[in-house]
Amino acid sequence: MIDQTQISFENTEYAFVAKSNTELKKANFLFSIMGKPWLVNAALKITPLAINLHIPFIKTLIRKTIFNLFVGGETLEETVKVANRLEKYNVKVILDYGVEGKEGEHNFEHARDEFKKVITYASTQPNIPFMSVKITGFARFSLLEKLDEEMRKFSGALMKRYLCALDMLTDNEKEEWHRVRLRTQQLCEEGSKKNIGVLIDAEDSWIQYPVDALVMLMMDVFNKEKPVIYNTIQLYRHDRLQFLIDAHTAAVERNFIFGIKLVRGAYMEKERNRAVEMNYASPIHTDKESCDHDFNASVEFCISHLDKISVIIASHNEHSNLFTTQLLDKKGLPHNHPHVHFSQLFGMSDNITFNLAKSGFSVSKYLPFGPIQDVIPYLMRRAQENSSVSGQTGRELNLIHKELQRRK
Repeated sequence: MIDQTQISFENTEYAFVAKSNTELKKANFLFSIMGKPWLVNAALKITPLAINLHIPFIKTLIRKTIFNLFVGGETLEETVKVANRLEKYNVKVILDYGVEGKEGEHNFEHARDEFKKVITYASTQPNIPFMSVKITGFARFSLLEKLDEEMRKFSGALMKRYLCALDMLTDNEKEEWHRVRLRTQQLCEEGSKKNIGVLIDAEDSWIQYPVDALVMLMMDVFNKEKPVIYNTIQLYRHDRLQFLIDAHTAAVERNFIFGIKLVRGAYMEKERNRAVEMNYASPIHTDKESCDHDFNASVEFCISHLDKISVIIASHNEHSNLFTTQLLDKKGLPHNHPHVHFSQLFGMSDNITFNLAKSGFSVSKYLPFGPIQDVIPYLMRRAQENSSVSGQTGRELNLIHKELQRRK
């Protein structure tokens, strides 16, 4: 076991232990491409169109490049190879069925069934403790939008506003929302029964309130004795630290464990642009320092309340991950505390993931899977993120270059 003081996210030997020289060189090539914004922007426009036009070689090109870097496979079965390799290095997996944007009751029911299959499959694997879902996978976006809008008209606690907003729906909308609740409940029941954590992803700020309320309802049922259901907080929003504190209060009052995944978020411009267009105050912090402050304050709050909070630190920020490990050591808590987990996206920040795992922390890779045409939105976000997030691509490339030099 490595002492905390010896953890270094600069250790590339541990970071890339699971990658061959060929894989490292391929990653180097792909991140180099993503470091050219003009090329990424062109690909963002061309790729979805080429997929829709069924241009033959496009899928093959995507599969052999960015798909293999960021995605676990097209089917559940194809994720086995990745999961098995990660398990050798004490890295767990969060499975995500990466289908987005398909509306209609038939598609919602199909998505629910696919998510249940993911839970069943995960329960048969030794290192897949979680799966991830988006409520927009089985709920109409405009219905969530209306509920959110109605909730904002009322004051008071989250659940009070939620109940008041429900009364503002039409009878048909109430029936539709009941089906959304039922699908969510069925997934949570399956996760609880098969001991697989169900992580509910964050959504756009203008549909997040009903998602928060729905997840809170599920926690109140399924998180009484152990954390099964987790919400997600995007801490680039200036109101989310207070939301975390309020949610903890509710958990104490209702006697359940509040499961939470902490992320910074990656879509600030979309949020800010909408706020300008629709003339309302932006929900996003005005600067990175404020976001970093709230993220680390949230980490500290969670680590101080582990009796009623189970937290997943889902961050690519080295300082925040190190800060968390130092807090655990300072409080004399074990590295593998059952209510503390770390996670990074598959294909990114291996220096964080594998060094944490080497030091005995509970850590996973977020591993999406699905047909290429269905995971295109996810892949485009990863390419855009690596192109636009300051220093991310450069950091990945520097670490890869360092390891390639070390192996010579």
